[in-house]
Amino acid sequence: MTQAGQHTPHDWVEVAPRVYVRTNPGWGMNTGLVIGDERALLIDTGAGPAQAKTIFDGVRQLTDLPVTAVNTHAHFDHFYGNSYLLAHGVEDIWGTSDCAAVIAEDGENQRAAVAAVEPGMAAGTGEHTGITPPNRLVDGSPVDLDLGGMSVTLFHLGRGHTSHDLLVGAGDVLFAGDLVEEGADPNFGDSFPKDWVRTLGKITALEDLYATVVPGHGKPVTMDFVTTQMNKMRSAVAVTRNAMEQASTDVTKAVPILPYGPEQSRALLTRLRTLARWKWLKQ
Repeated sequence: MTQAGQHTPHDWVEVAPRVYVRTNPGWGMNTGLVIGDERALLIDTGAGPAQAKTIFDGVRQLTDLPVTAVNTHAHFDHFYGNSYLLAHGVEDIWGTSDCAAVIAEDGENQRAAVAAVEPGMAAGTGEHTGITPPNRLVDGSPVDLDLGGMSVTLFHLGRGHTSHDLLVGAGDVLFAGDLVEEGADPNFGDSFPKDWVRTLGKITALEDLYATVVPGHGKPVTMDFVTTQMNKMRSAVAVTRNAMEQASTDVTKAVPILPYGPEQSRALLTRLRTLARWKWLKQ
């Protein structure tokens, strides 16, 4: 057993006993691995078959146990490796029911994003390039998976980075997917910013359970980091919504005072405008 924080084959870092993380090239997405006595759990499967092969080869450097997988949400770098894994002995891939639905509906539309790293996946040609949703669903209540001597919990706390973000608790480590982002601004593309703030608050309320939070991208963090991200996002949402409510004000003037870079500040503004429009149309 390596000491926590020590690098292992294929760039796995052990962040707690039997709990590992590796950062994949391309988008810096973190894949998690939890190894029990009878089974292992892989968290997020990569951006296509080539990346999934590297991830799975790395798993086999650490364990030969049967593997179950999880998709934290339906963005390409987190689930495009599903087909490869299912073809190489992984039987179950967990995700929320909404995650599975979004992958089925929108998975094809994301292919262009991986063209530079996974050209076969982008073109939909070659082995293991099909769009494959999770086949085991978390729908409502949390799901506890017994890995043998190690139990993990899959649960959804509310909308945030997407409509369907799934969290994975393993010992005192929480894999948060892209609900938490370290080293870069949060991605607001198809997010629910107001709900995201509330969901981060629910995560911070779990501080007695989880000492380490593994973000979807970036280095593992503490709950203090999550609190800081929550407060920053709450401020950004308030400033943007206030600007939107001032009819005589050019909303884009709020961008320079937001606590994010120009790209994600504009993405936040665009997303809040879109959600406001949806709400108005439903009235």
